[in-house]
Amino acid sequence: MSTTGTPASTPASAQLHRLGERWFRTQHTLEPFNSTMLGLSEFDHLAGDPSRAAGEQAATTFAGILGELGDLDTEELTDDERVDRAALTELVRGSHGDATHALWAASTSAGGYVSRQGLIFQAVPAMTITDEAGAERYLQRLQGIPAVLEALAVRGAEEAALGRPSARVGLEQALGQITAALKADEASDSLLAPARGSAVLEQATKVVQERIRPALERLAQAHRDLLAGARDDEHVGIRFVAGGEEGYADAVRRHTTTERSAQELHDLGLQLIDELRGRWAEIGGRAFGLRDLPSIAARLREDPALRYSSPENMIERCQAALAKAEAAAGRAFDLGEIPPCSIESISGADAEGAATAYYRLPAVDGSRPGVFFLTTSGATETPGYDCEALTFHEAVPGHHLQLSSLQQAPVPYWRRYIDIELGAYTEGWGLYAERLAEDLDLYSDDVQRLGMLSLSALRAARLVVDTGMHALGWSRARAEQYMRENTTATEHEIRSEVVRYVGWPGQALGYATGRQELLRLREASGLDLTEFHRTVLGHGSLPLTVLAGLFENRS
Repeated sequence: MSTTGTPASTPASAQLHRLGERWFRTQHTLEPFNSTMLGLSEFDHLAGDPSRAAGEQAATTFAGILGELGDLDTEELTDDERVDRAALTELVRGSHGDATHALWAASTSAGGYVSRQGLIFQAVPAMTITDEAGAERYLQRLQGIPAVLEALAVRGAEEAALGRPSARVGLEQALGQITAALKADEASDSLLAPARGSAVLEQATKVVQERIRPALERLAQAHRDLLAGARDDEHVGIRFVAGGEEGYADAVRRHTTTERSAQELHDLGLQLIDELRGRWAEIGGRAFGLRDLPSIAARLREDPALRYSSPENMIERCQAALAKAEAAAGRAFDLGEIPPCSIESISGADAEGAATAYYRLPAVDGSRPGVFFLTTSGATETPGYDCEALTFHEAVPGHHLQLSSLQQAPVPYWRRYIDIELGAYTEGWGLYAERLAEDLDLYSDDVQRLGMLSLSALRAARLVVDTGMHALGWSRARAEQYMRENTTATEHEIRSEVVRYVGWPGQALGYATGRQELLRLREASGLDLTEFHRTVLGHGSLPLTVLAGLFENRS
């Protein structure tokens, strides 16, 4: 496999790697907060530019890279370089589509990874200060945040004027996050987390209090000004904004890395929901003596004995599941020692808009480990029947195992730091890991197996609901009702999930699409688990079409 240190053997090879580096620098300069979440520090001094002009400039750059990739003489490339070129082509297409359609700008929210506002509260606390250079990067980023907040206020008004207003529910979520941030005292302000215990705390506090907080207040007023013209709950889909249908079609391709249409994915979701009925009956019968989903769902949602007893209990139970998975990993992988993964809670402004659980990669410089984050507020009202499945998805054998191994993979530098950029592979792997855990007999009992089914149903329902709202025009209420009838999610989870899909059109499609392709390839390949996983993980994150090609070339 090609590596960043391998000399280019041909002009085409050299050009490929120049284009890879150019894409990498453009993408991470445009969205530097995501770079921080990927464990990189080289873009930590940047705060990004959410203006329309910056997006248009980036789209032009990405279009140029695509043109040059199309002109490359592939006969001069090695087999591994052809894989690199195919992966890069899909990455650049995704970046070009994001910059061109800018669906995020017509989908204001506080959602993690997609909301430019939300990313501030997610990425800044993830920064680390280990030396003077790190302190300078942190301060420079803080000083750049007010301009980002001002640009977001301008961008929101521009989008509304162009017939691209955000949904009311997303604006309200964004306002909630700002309110929580402004209420935080100095000791709990997440933007100051990297500076605590450092020599720059006083300077950072001054920037936050005198510049960032006033800018947040102005952004909040800008959000409030947009509420009157916002899309109501009957029109939450992106299809109801100018250019939304075209943008969503592009997002479907970008988030699944397939050629499947929104309708095909909608139908796949309906099929997967139907296929789960037999398993609900089988495992629900053993666990509770219940065989129909409504009865099983009511038990899982309402039984107080199935909830966590405290935030500490939530963390402890997930830690026990992680330890079990780490001990069993050698039965399916030959990756050597797995780097440590910590489990931490999130609350306050950090948790506003965040998923129930998510993973953050270790820093490349070793200054922080990989972290499985849990929203622990309201733990005593949170069902714990899916604690093991969540852990297997986010940690081992899921995201932590896959993404930390990617950082060491023998692929070019610009291919090592990939997460949401190839979400069907990354999230497909996480969902696949939940199923793999069953194959490895890691679930402690049938209640936890029901948790696995619950998360499988949730991801299948995402196919139905995301396409339902954004392509078929479903209302928010109809989306919530479908989730209520076909998953075991609580009312709070259902509301949070649907708001997430509203704010990030297409992203929810990658999970089940990727998992189904991994299961298909595993069965078709006839390989044992270790060899199959070596092939899947050893080539780094890939578009699903490129991954399938690897197995076709083996046969």
